[in-house]
Formats: sequence, structure tokens, C-alpha cells
Amino acid sequence: MRLTMFDPAPIGVMFTRGPEHRLAYTNAVYRKTFGDRPLGRPLRRTFPDLAQSGYFDIFDRVLATGEAEVLTAVPIDLDFADSSREGTRYFTFSVSRATVSDGSRGVLGVVVETTEQVTAARRIRVLSEERRRALLRYRSLVRAGSEMVWVTGPEGGVTEPSPGWQRVTGQSWEEFRGDGWIDAIHPDDRAAVVERWSRALREVQPRFTHAYRLRLVTGGYRHFAVDAAPVRDGDRVIEWIGTCRDVEQEWQDARREKLLARATAVTADTARPDEMLAALTAVIVPELADSCTSYLLPQALHRTPGTALAAERVAAVPRQGPPGPPPHQAEHLGPDSALVRAADRRRPVHAVFRPGSPPPDITPTGTEPWLAPDANSVVLLPVVVDGTTAALVVACVNGDRPPLGASEISLLQTLLERAHTPLRNALEYQRTRQVALALQHSLLTEPPDVPGLGIAVRYRPSSSAAEVGGDWYDSFVLRDDAAVLTVGDVAGHDLPAAVTMSQLRNMLRGLALDREEPTGEILRRLDASVQTLYQECTATCVLARIERPAPGLLQLQYSAAGHPPPLLVEADGTAHFLDEGRSPMLGLLPDPRHSTAVHPLPPGSTLLLYTDGLVERRNEDLTDGLDRLRRHASTAARRPLESFCDELLAGMLTADNDDDTALVALRLSVA
Repeated sequence: MRLTMFDPAPIGVMFTRGPEHRLAYTNAVYRKTFGDRPLGRPLRRTFPDLAQSGYFDIFDRVLATGEAEVLTAVPIDLDFADSSREGTRYFTFSVSRATVSDGSRGVLGVVVETTEQVTAARRIRVLSEERRRALLRYRSLVRAGSEMVWVTGPEGGVTEPSPGWQRVTGQSWEEFRGDGWIDAIHPDDRAAVVERWSRALREVQPRFTHAYRLRLVTGGYRHFAVDAAPVRDGDRVIEWIGTCRDVEQEWQDARREKLLARATAVTADTARPDEMLAALTAVIVPELADSCTSYLLPQALHRTPGTALAAERVAAVPRQGPPGPPPHQAEHLGPDSALVRAADRRRPVHAVFRPGSPPPDITPTGTEPWLAPDANSVVLLPVVVDGTTAALVVACVNGDRPPLGASEISLLQTLLERAHTPLRNALEYQRTRQVALALQHSLLTEPPDVPGLGIAVRYRPSSSAAEVGGDWYDSFVLRDDAAVLTVGDVAGHDLPAAVTMSQLRNMLRGLALDREEPTGEILRRLDASVQTLYQECTATCVLARIERPAPGLLQLQYSAAGHPPPLLVEADGTAHFLDEGRSPMLGLLPDPRHSTAVHPLPPGSTLLLYTDGLVERRNEDLTDGLDRLRRHASTAARRPLESFCDELLAGMLTADNDDDTALVALRLSVA
């Protein structure tokens, strides 16, 4: 056999001689594939880069036995001459014993590369396995039904039944197929779903995601998230496949966080309970309810359970239709009202009913016009602070919107907890004010009857201050028949100020009764007592003594410690302030000195002692207030003493006066 006959062969051919398998011949195809390996060397030295050394053993067996061997699609790892094709390559070998024309015996090898065929077959096997597994997964997912799986055509329209969809929605295959699935979506969500799904089909978006409410076979709706993608065959979309997953709890959690964050934002700078409730009412509608009304209970501390309830409506917000009623309107709720029951029981009253048919005992009195004709549920929520119902909130849902349930009531209660601090402050203010006013009224006694003198007293607490002040007045008769008038003001606007006021008032009584001495000396002793017993206390005071120096004559002996001056109004209306007898306020100087002044009191004149709440106004100079008082007093000089006092209060005090006011008026009879 002449080896040169293989030179033009389209496959690789090689020949080795002898037991060492020295390479004797390679044709062009072989050299192109494995490189131009040197002839005459043993095969093992010729291919030192061959990783699979077991191939050399095949040559030994074939030479020894004469039996040919064929290896099909086996891997070869070595440094190939064609460097552009790296990695393992596959070949089919036919190895047989042969004798050439010179009589030498050796091994003839014929080689065909099959790398492309092996790679293609492997890729086909992988794809086939992947598709088989994908089909098995899809079938398992559909059977398991943990999610609703659906398939549509390339233009939309359901093409296969979905057991999960039917189980959740109750739609049969006939109702579900094509675009029938849209009927199961909440009416308020349909337009958005159809618009986005149509755009995804039109633009062939790589992924379609959306969330909507789906009608349940058991009634009502739950939130589901849809996730879909196109199935392609090359550049052509052959269908769409998607899933629907129940995300109701996730939606509830997200809504809860969003509403709590919004409630925090709208109430961040709000301290008044009415403003706090109004802001929270605006958050509740429309996210949780279609209408909401909030009430404050200003008499919560003084009311007996089971009795009628006075409530102040501070907010009424409907989702649609005409605006709610104006805020800050008082409403009287009878003892049989559901709101009264909720307040007394301190727990929610909840009712779900056929749209438009609320139970007759559930609708709170005064709110019927704001309960929509198609209302389907209502909850009456008492806002309980430290065991007291301080506010009430009424929330309603209408139409085919899911009725208010346990989760909505829980979220409403969490939102309303933000009002606890201002409501607690309001209750504490009521308690403090109640105690302080009771203390003050127990001390502000009726004036004595003094022949030839008329005495009238008035006290007006602040209408807007958060606490009650330390204003006082007093009038009494001494053992020498002199009448004593006094007004004073302890610094502070709280219960401790009112308590200190009561102690200073009683102390001044005792000092005035103890000795017959000038008013300035009495205030000096009171000042020393204040600095000894109440080291952090300061106060102002006017002490006046009405004396008879001679028959038919009256004079005023007085001292003013840091206090606005007394006002003397003569019978003809001439009015002027008594500026003598002035000294620093009590508790200010370590070695106090208080002067005494004397002024005659003409017949028919009126002497007025008052606290600064009567003349002080915010952003106004005190002299303006004093001048206004002088004018009002002059105008009212001829009125009876009681009317004189009432007219002064009406003309001097504003609706939002922020300080207490006390006054004592003395009227001399006409000679």
C-alpha cells in the first residue's frame, strides 16, 4: 500500500511504524488539524500535549492483535494548529494494522472531526430537557393552584382554562375565556387594567405587572398582583403567560404605612385637639371611608354615664357630593343615641348592613343628612384617653365598596392615637381648671354690708389660657369699723399659682386684722413672709383701707405693690388714677419698703381696684389699656354699681382674653 494515495483525501490520515509507533506519514488534512508534527519520532514524543494518554494504548493493542478499533465522537485536548478554535474538540477514529509497500508493518489511523455534530446534539438535548422541565413545572404550578396561572393569545384573550382563577373568582371557563376575565375586576380598577394591558400587548413589553382588586367567589374583593411576559418563537410572540398572586396583606401593610406617614405629616405641627381631629378626618376620607365626622366632648369629665351628651362637631368630610356641615357646631345627643352608647362603653360600635338600610338605632342624632343613601357600614369610634372618652369619630362606607371590617377599625384606632396627646392635655387642662376655679370660688367671698358704702366684686377667668391664674380679690371690715379692699395677682397660670394665691390672700387677711397700722407696713410684713415661705414667688397687690377721719368724711389709705393704680371716678364722671403709694412687687427686694398714701373720697364717687387682665392686651402698651379703662369708667359713672362693673367688663374684655380678671368697686353714697 502506497501512503501517498491518501494525500488528497478529505479526511485526516496518519501512519506509524513499529512497536514504538514512530510517525511515518500524515496527509494535508491531518497536518492542518493537528499541526505539522515531526516524522520519525515515537507517537508519545510527537504528541506530548495530548491530555488523554490512553489513546496510545489503542495503537499497542491494534498492532499486537491485528484487530481494528473505532472510537466515535471522542474528545481530544491538545494544542491544535487552528488556534481560533479553542477547547475540547471531538473526533471519530478508525485505527487498524497495515503493511505498506516497503513491507513494514504499522498502524493506520483515519480521523474525522465531529465537534459541530456533537455540540449541536448536546445543545438539542439541553434544550429538550429544559423544555421538558419547564412544561413539568408549569403543569405542577397549575395543578398546585398556589397562584392563578393564565395563558392568552398574542393579541390578548384567554386561551386556556385556569383552575386557580376559577377557584378564586368562581368564573367558569365560558365566563373566563377571551376577555371575560375583565368582569371579575373591581369596576373602579377596570379602566386602568385594560389600558395598561392593551399597551403591553401593543408594545410587546418584556414584562407586564399590575395590581388590582379581584372579586371573590365568597363575595367582596381582594388585591392581586399580576405578572406576565410574552412567549417568543424567534422574533414572533406566540402567546402570553402570567400569574395572579394574592397581595391583600401586603397591600394592607403598605396602605397602613402610607396612612400613618401621612397622618404624622399633617399633624406634626398641630397641638389643638380640634385641629388634630380635623386633620386626621381628612386622612381617613377617602382612603378608609366615604365620610367621616369627628366630635369633641368638652364636658367629658363632668357627665354621668347614660345621660345626654353635649358634643362639639369639629370636622365632617364626605368623599363626594356637597361639603360637610361647618365645624365647631354644638350637637345634643340623647341618651339613646348610638354615639352615647359608644362613649359610655368606651369601645367601638360597628354595623354592616344592606346598602341604604342602616339599623334605626345606629345612626347618630344630627348626622342623618351626611349618611349617604347607599351606605353599607358604619363604625362609631370612641377616642379614650386615660379611661375617659374625650372624642368620638363616625366613619361610613357606601355603595359596593367593601364594608368597614376589623382591619379598617384597627387602622382607624391607630390613626386616632395621634390625637391622644392633645386630648390628654385638654383633659388635664379641664381637671386643673376645675380644681383651680373651685379653689378660687371658695375664696372669692361675697362683700360685706357697710353702711353708706356699696361694694361689688367680679371675677372672670381667662377664656383661652391653658391654665387658671392667681388673681384674687377680698373685702372685709376691721374691728375699728374700717373697710378693707384688696386685689392681687400671683405670677403664673397654673394650679400652684392658684394655691399660692389662696395662701397669700388668707395671710393678708390675718396681717390686716392683727394690728392697726398703715397699709404699707402690712404689705411690708406680707412681703417678708412671701420671701421666707415662697422663695420663688412674686406677686402684685393693692391694699386699700376706707377710714372715717371725721364725721361725714371718708378717706382712702392705700398701698400698691407693683400693681396697676386704683381708679377714682367722681360723681360727675371725672376719672383719674391714684399714682401715689407705689412700691415694687412682693418677693422682689430682700429688704422691702412699701409706702402708704392717703386720698379723700368725695360723696358719690366710685373707687375701682382691678387686676392687669382688665387693661392688658397683647401687642398693646399698658397706657393704652389704662386710658381705655378711664374712658369706659367715666362713661358708666352714673350707672348703678353692679351695672357699672358689668359694663366695664363688657367694654374692656375681648372674646379671647388670655388672662384672668378680678375687680372690686366701692361706691360712696351721696351726702
